[in-house]
Amino acid sequence: MDPQPAERDELLRGFARALFKNDMDALYRVVAPGFVWSFHDGLAVVKTLADPAAIRAHLAEQRAKFSAQRFHEVAYHHAGDVTFMTFRVSETLRDTGEQREQRGIERYTFSDGKLATKDVYRKPV
Repeated sequence: MDPQPAERDELLRGFARALFKNDMDALYRVVAPGFVWSFHDGLAVVKTLADPAAIRAHLAEQRAKFSAQRFHEVAYHHAGDVTFMTFRVSETLRDTGEQREQRGIERYTFSDGKLATKDVYRKPV
């Protein structure tokens, strides 16, 4: 059975806290075995992150690429057996100082009361 909306909110909060702290132990307490994160940056990069090393590498690449990255207008939408997160992100490229804005949506699925997948789609504003 899929988690109820309040349980999903708690999982998603735990996931976000773990990501921002780069804490893979905490992250893997809220994801199911076999968790897969698919990422499209809205421009050219498409990645599949399927283990802690890949997620760590992705986070390190993001920190190296951007001098600033801030999420705005974050909202969760629970719909049947999936949850969607909509957002806007402001980023500053470290090498050039270029600023960019993107809108995005993330699609989450669940398995055994934990996060099973995270699919990220973005597009420039």
